[in-house]
Amino acid sequence: MSSILSLRHYDHELIAHSHAHPQLVFGLCGQLDFEVAGRGSLVVRQSLAVIPAGEHHACGSPEGSRCLVLDVPPRNWLRERLSGHADACQRLIERPGTLRLNPAQGQLVAWLAGSPVQDAVIAEQGAALLLASLSQNHPEATEPRRLPLEALCAHIDQHAAHPLQVADLARLCGLSAARFHLRFLAETGATPMDFVRRRRLVRGRELLMSSSLAVGEIAARVGYASQSAFTAALVREFGASPRALRREGRDNSRE
Repeated sequence: MSSILSLRHYDHELIAHSHAHPQLVFGLCGQLDFEVAGRGSLVVRQSLAVIPAGEHHACGSPEGSRCLVLDVPPRNWLRERLSGHADACQRLIERPGTLRLNPAQGQLVAWLAGSPVQDAVIAEQGAALLLASLSQNHPEATEPRRLPLEALCAHIDQHAAHPLQVADLARLCGLSAARFHLRFLAETGATPMDFVRRRRLVRGRELLMSSSLAVGEIAARVGYASQSAFTAALVREFGASPRALRREGRDNSRE
């Protein structure tokens, strides 16, 4: 943990990991899809995500987002800097979730985001002020959010040519494969692998109708080992062969 405070930019690529220290992620602009301890949430301006030490979490931002990240120092630092607020702060950082900031806390976060947070004095004193403020005034946790489908779709599209398993997608959301499967089915009405299969076929249909790529090349790009398997899947899903879809695409372009 090299710096207590840092400014970070997030994009559509999902990040999934854990670390030995607690972390607070404050939204500055944009929207960051967050999943921690099996709970989905959205980090935006005037809110923060709490990630306890060792807790696996995943995040991604399809439209891009900017955040102030506070990597919480060890307990002895909290005792030294926060004194009577240390115990309340410890309780705060042990509970995963997304919290709302009050106006004063939001102003402090904005001020720090515009300051040279690489300066050790500013970083340490700013972090201490933020933690002391949060420990005194516990904002209510927001309701759990749905799975980050946009970020999952971006990952599926990016890796469509390669094998994808439920465990791969579950890992990106910080969930077990079984829990992810149940949540995905409840939220979308489809199993994760049915969703992946259909998304690949939709992409394959788009390429057939809009490009001159060979059918075998398109099949490989969307994860099919053979042109015949791809053709059979298209007929089952859409009731049309690659040739019919190509013809439909040409007809549409002439309209």
